[in-house]
Amino acid sequence: MGADIGKCTCCRQEDRHKYEEIANIIDLYRDKEGCLIQILHLAQEIYGYLPLELQQFIARRLGVPLSEVSGVVSFYSFFSTTVRGEHTIRVCMGTSCYVRGGKKIVERLQEMLDVGIGETTEDGKFTFEIARCIGACGLSPAMMIDDVVYKQVNVNKLDSILSKY
Repeated sequence: MGADIGKCTCCRQEDRHKYEEIANIIDLYRDKEGCLIQILHLAQEIYGYLPLELQQFIARRLGVPLSEVSGVVSFYSFFSTTVRGEHTIRVCMGTSCYVRGGKKIVERLQEMLDVGIGETTEDGKFTFEIARCIGACGLSPAMMIDDVVYKQVNVNKLDSILSKY
């Protein structure tokens, strides 16, 4: 499986298993052109986020500088270096959504969840983010929870939307 995993004594068994899965993915994709983004997506899916230690592990396994891995992680907003919630709420703040009340939705969610933009609720249930545009301009204001789009959202609908989660 590799010396990186075999020497590890600092992490929980569950983390060790995740690192083994990620090592297998790296071995599977390493010779494919442009494999780093695919590996990072899959690693985040398995681990939940991409902490520095995991980025170092990926860089070592691929034989690339850490700066290359970290550069990709920091460039793409999809990647996270901090623990994420069970569900991700994204409120669209594109022009149409903003003009039709997106800012009020953001403010109300921050109040309801007691969380700032880019943060995760204390109970680990939600990570709250802003999206530049989710492509639902005709349905604005819009928001997403995970992959579900909610259209024509207003502050009065937020309780019933969140209660599903």
